[in-house]
Amino acid sequence: MIRREIIDWLLEGDVSIRYQVYRDLLSVEREDLRKRIATEGWGAAFLSQRKADGHWGRKYYQPKWTSSHYTLLDLRNLSIGPNHPMIRESIDKIVSEEKGPDGGINPSTTIKNSDVCMNGMFLNYASYFRTGEEKLKSIVDFILSQRMPDGGFNCRFNRAGAAHSSLHSTLSVLEGITEYKVNGYSYRLDELMETEKSSREFILMHQLFISDRTGEIISRDFLRFPYPGRWRYDILRALDYFRHSGTTWDERMKPAIDILLKKRNSDLTWNLQAHHPGQVHFEMERPGEPSRWNTLRALRVLKHMNIEFPE
Repeated sequence: MIRREIIDWLLEGDVSIRYQVYRDLLSVEREDLRKRIATEGWGAAFLSQRKADGHWGRKYYQPKWTSSHYTLLDLRNLSIGPNHPMIRESIDKIVSEEKGPDGGINPSTTIKNSDVCMNGMFLNYASYFRTGEEKLKSIVDFILSQRMPDGGFNCRFNRAGAAHSSLHSTLSVLEGITEYKVNGYSYRLDELMETEKSSREFILMHQLFISDRTGEIISRDFLRFPYPGRWRYDILRALDYFRHSGTTWDERMKPAIDILLKKRNSDLTWNLQAHHPGQVHFEMERPGEPSRWNTLRALRVLKHMNIEFPE
């Protein structure tokens, strides 16, 4: 059981946190809370920054992190209602304006090849907001064309000839595939499911953060828990993906779970660690302090994996 005082503390947060606490920790669907995400708190604050041209920031990808791309990813992660007309209009605008010759979303005027990490993130929120399947077909085609021999993805594969998949890119694509699947899309779904299987195995083969070649930690940054994660990989984001996708316990997750438990505070919360640098609309939480986002995500991972809650 999760202590009642932790639940109460989480429920004092933004309405998006409250909605997800009820849904993911208490197994209660509160559609009344979900509807409020668009009209109050963080959700309303993000929506208020949308410009008359249908974009946030300077159009699709600039600047980080106030562009349309990252704002839409933030809105998806708030669990705002998926039928919001203004958001759907913005995504349709991106599809019509930002596709490259290879079928992927590509806002660059100088780089010919689309970025698979960006397209994985796009598939994530475009699927969540129920974009028409016809508009997503070329995105799916592009993503499948970028699968690497080791089972994962790397945004440098078609740009600089990378020979080994990246945890960053692989996780972004996996999140996109899961959202595509759970929202009922069918185009090339069997191939995406095979890709999902091999990409999950790529992450598990590395025990989420350990080099399969040297046995060393790939990057200490993978063990830090900023939020939002943006395009960058970390073990809490990976564990939360496994939860959302319904992936069951695998012993290779244990090193990451052990680190997650070691990072909890004495009051059973988890802190927010430093933000990824860049321009933001506003800060949802302060680094170095107990984080409702990280506490919520950690607790729902432990619940999904049937791991005893820390006392």
